[in-house]
Amino acid sequence: MSGKSGGRCCTDSPSGELLRAFGEFNRHDWFECHETLEDLWVGSEGEAQHFYQGLLQIAVALHHWRNGNYGGAIHLLTRGADYLRRVSPVCQRIEVATLVTDADRCREALAALGPERMADLDPALIPRMRMAGAELFRDG
Repeated sequence: MSGKSGGRCCTDSPSGELLRAFGEFNRHDWFECHETLEDLWVGSEGEAQHFYQGLLQIAVALHHWRNGNYGGAIHLLTRGADYLRRVSPVCQRIEVATLVTDADRCREALAALGPERMADLDPALIPRMRMAGAELFRDG
């Protein structure tokens, strides 16, 4: 039994669902992003499965961080980045390699802060999803 996203691969354009998850992630609606990505992840295979699972786990990690769950944040930032390391540097126009670097940087900063000071994380270190080639679509 194959899900609706089972045939997608990294060279495809992003689906409407992935674009919705992109917006949710960057608005810090990480729980909602997780729900959207879970629908894509179910039934996916291969590289696309690792892509969706990695994105999903980083979103959940950030949700845990915001809710004060230090262990969950560290664990899922690590696992999410590990899944994304199995994916092309750009997948469905998402800059995967940049997100991996950002997730690693966030995890290292959280580890340095420790559970007592995790709320002091520099907001500039919160990972964002980025589109490859987005500069082509800017006005000016």
